[in-house]
Amino acid sequence: MLTEEEVLKALESVQDPHLKKPLLEIDAVKEVKIKEKLVSLKLAIAQPGTAEQMQLQQEVVTAIKGAGADSVGLRFEKLSDEELEKHGAGTQEDEEGKSLLDNKNTTFIAVTSGKGGVGKSTVSVNLATSLARQGKKVGIIDADIYGFSVPDMMGIEERPKVVGQRIYPVTRFDVQVISMGFFVEDNSPIIWRGPMLGKMLNNFFNEVEWDELDYLVLDLPPGTGDVALDIHSMLPHSKEIVVTTPHATAAFVAARAGAMALKTEHEILGVVENMAYFESKLTNEKEYVFGTGGGDKLAEELQTEILSRIPLGQPEIDKENFAPSVYDQNHPIGKIYTEMAEKIIKKTEE
Repeated sequence: MLTEEEVLKALESVQDPHLKKPLLEIDAVKEVKIKEKLVSLKLAIAQPGTAEQMQLQQEVVTAIKGAGADSVGLRFEKLSDEELEKHGAGTQEDEEGKSLLDNKNTTFIAVTSGKGGVGKSTVSVNLATSLARQGKKVGIIDADIYGFSVPDMMGIEERPKVVGQRIYPVTRFDVQVISMGFFVEDNSPIIWRGPMLGKMLNNFFNEVEWDELDYLVLDLPPGTGDVALDIHSMLPHSKEIVVTTPHATAAFVAARAGAMALKTEHEILGVVENMAYFESKLTNEKEYVFGTGGGDKLAEELQTEILSRIPLGQPEIDKENFAPSVYDQNHPIGKIYTEMAEKIIKKTEE
């Protein structure tokens, strides 16, 4: 079994990214718990909740696993003012970068739903790639913090580069991508509380080095919880797409998400009815597996239109360009997403 001394020794060369001093020198390790090969640490650093912290946590996990741990849990807090002053915090000027929130040329499109399991992330990913195919400069933020899936859906294996205090998004299918999933080791669950999550989302807008974007698609968490509310307050002029299935219950709960958008003065672009039907390849007959009418009822309640009805289906898997949830533009469902993207461009650029 690992000892505390072995854990600390593994951290000897790891530095606080802001103070540029070893963690052990600034007494950053506040707590070490070891249970067989599971190691939990509490670290105090100069600037928690930043791009630098995400880079640091990767270094810490790598170092401790190199010493023999199977799993590493991390909690961060801020060093005391006395410690910060002692170690010279504030003597280096922070690298300034532009905030995407200040860019008036970017149209923000939040994709939301009342409940999980309706295909919201699939819609987000394929909308983003379809907009890019129309020649638009597009980014996507996987803001579904607890259920991040965009990197896997798009077949992304690399991670963003972190240079100084700036994060450079990964580009895939001409879409710039940022996700909490990039900063989590071994698909570990996220246990942060609301305020820290809100801060992380704010970093995605302020500390990511986005290129000039025409559209930023946000894959929101389902429902009307703290994270969704934080994003609504951050983006006072966002457009919104509400995803539902034809089932009456899904449409009923989706109405709550739409109502929150209206209360925060977001413009609802329309409703996407996902899994609207199944079309047989043999007979071309449509089977309405989840019933009918949910999308129409939701659109009527929110006083908007149906943007698209997307059938049940699966993309054809290209092993050389693997992306398990992205439809090719020539696929029948890919063509439906293209039509939706064209409709959205027309609605937002009128």
